[in-house]
Amino acid sequence: MIRNTTLSLFIAFALGACAQKQTSADNNTASGSASGQNTIEKIEKSESEWKAILSPEVYHIMREQGTERAFTGPYVDNHEAGIYLCAACQLPLFDAATKFESGTGWPSFYAPINDQNVGEHTDSSYGMVRTEVVCNRCEGHLGHVFDDGPKPTGLRFCINGNALQFEHE
Repeated sequence: MIRNTTLSLFIAFALGACAQKQTSADNNTASGSASGQNTIEKIEKSESEWKAILSPEVYHIMREQGTERAFTGPYVDNHEAGIYLCAACQLPLFDAATKFESGTGWPSFYAPINDQNVGEHTDSSYGMVRTEVVCNRCEGHLGHVFDDGPKPTGLRFCINGNALQFEHE
């Protein structure tokens, strides 16, 4: 019983760390496009194709909207110059120059490299309403975005490190 209570508290804490505030947008296509059209060519694969190319952990995060435990994923402490790519399709998502220390245990960024490269959906799981962030090419789950980030955007893209690949500059 103590183990179940401890596990429940840990899960609630981990999810709550990335759920302080939600943004007001619910954008199911690319955000920030001047014409309103998405110019990213979509990649469509069956779930069996994704399973064949992604590790089980990356598949769980990106295709089943999972999350890694706080402070366990790659890139939390990465401070090198470079670009963060989608782990599933290698679309450039975030510039390391926009990464900041949020204290949540997941890599956090204040802006995507291009607004068209990420999409947003309402996520009502676990009794919370949050804004999910996805790769706009492959629709892979990346994490969530909140409006409690630093200037200049005020946004905090809280991203699973296993949903990213890092390319050194």
